[in-house]
Amino acid sequence: MSMLDTGVILFYFLLLIIVGVLGVKRAKTVEDYALAGRNLGLFVYLGCLSAVILGGASTIGTAKLGYQFGLSGIWFVFMIGLGITVLGLFFIHQIYGANVTTISELLGRRYNKETRLISALVAAIYTMMVSVTQVIGMGTIIHAVLGWDMTVSMLVGGGIVLFYTILGGMWSVTMTDIIQFIVMTVGIFFVMLPLSLSYVGGWKSLSEQLPATHFDLTSMGWTNIFQYFLLYTLGMVVSQDIWQRVFTARTTKIARSGAVYAGLYSFAYALALSIIGMCAVIVFPTINDPQNVFAKMSLTILPHGLLGLILASVCSALMSTASGTLLASSTLLSHDILKQYWLKDISDQKFVFLSRMITLAIGVIAITFAIWIQDVLVALDVAYAILSGAIFVPVVLGFFWKKATAKAGFYSIIISSLVVLVGLAVEGLSSTNPIMYGIAASIVSMIIFSYLQPSSNMQKGNIVLEEWEDEQGAL
Repeated sequence: MSMLDTGVILFYFLLLIIVGVLGVKRAKTVEDYALAGRNLGLFVYLGCLSAVILGGASTIGTAKLGYQFGLSGIWFVFMIGLGITVLGLFFIHQIYGANVTTISELLGRRYNKETRLISALVAAIYTMMVSVTQVIGMGTIIHAVLGWDMTVSMLVGGGIVLFYTILGGMWSVTMTDIIQFIVMTVGIFFVMLPLSLSYVGGWKSLSEQLPATHFDLTSMGWTNIFQYFLLYTLGMVVSQDIWQRVFTARTTKIARSGAVYAGLYSFAYALALSIIGMCAVIVFPTINDPQNVFAKMSLTILPHGLLGLILASVCSALMSTASGTLLASSTLLSHDILKQYWLKDISDQKFVFLSRMITLAIGVIAITFAIWIQDVLVALDVAYAILSGAIFVPVVLGFFWKKATAKAGFYSIIISSLVVLVGLAVEGLSSTNPIMYGIAASIVSMIIFSYLQPSSNMQKGNIVLEEWEDEQGAL
């Protein structure tokens, strides 16, 4: 690292802090702090949505998978893009007009307050674990580039994100995300990808030097591909940090179009990072830790100045997701638990202060967990396993199956969460089976409790669905 590269990165960090401080002036109400006033246009909304779904695991993890499996490494981020596209095409019409802040609030309206409570806890754990992956990613980059101790690296990276997220909430996150979206787009597509290919002699040279398996889209195996579908495609549909971004859009049309465009952007991002990982196979035939592939490629092929820009682009991807998920987790706890059960009459100003304190607490916990786990893909797998296995079925059936009852939704989340956690403990954190067990348990629970214990809540749920349809018709 030259002084120029270090200066670029430090300037970028300083810029984010300044923008985060400016966000304080706009985050005066709860809706401003959590949802940026529900007033974002298409470009800003697209940038924010893309920035939050493509974080550290997407960047570092896909380069790692490209190094190990070649083009088949695209499936990880491809499934994320597929999930956000499905959300845009089939679900935004259902959720946008509900005028809620969290996924748990919507489940509470569809089922009951107990379901809102348990789903808030599950979703808060998920979003916090995604924050953990981003802190690990930031630590990996800073450690590889500056040579700092991994723990110190995670403390520095996580601390910067936590600072500006606490100050301005979604307004700070939105403004920093636009900067981060631009930087990561330029850094990956216009600098890192073409220079990586040029360094190894172009695509023709790459195809001649790598084994044929690296050009096989299924080389990682159908089991892993299916696992990514279960984790990320289903997880995107019911992810609080994604929903919270959806609710920031000014109109339903913007929310839907932006989600589809973000999905397409994800597909391109997956391909670019996989190719960069493939180039690294030629540059580094053997490497101790494939998780460091992207950082080592940057240090090896980039001239001074551009190196700082690329590392800033990776930090952009990491920080945008970390800030969004930290805010999502704190919103779930403050909005769906503390305000509902203990602080019902709290003023708007005090609630904003409370949200900042909860964000601080979640951030400290996330950094602590990151130091403990230190594997970006394992941490992300745990997060999405809990979400996909426990929340997906009640949300989807709540939208499309009018016979689903309050007790069914509540017990389904509890039972499936326990099944997923036990399955992960028994079969390992990277096993696909616990997710399928959780989904199966959730479906069975929903059906059994809905038919064996029908209640007046079923009628209430039907009324809620009809109200949403009426709201959408008005929009």
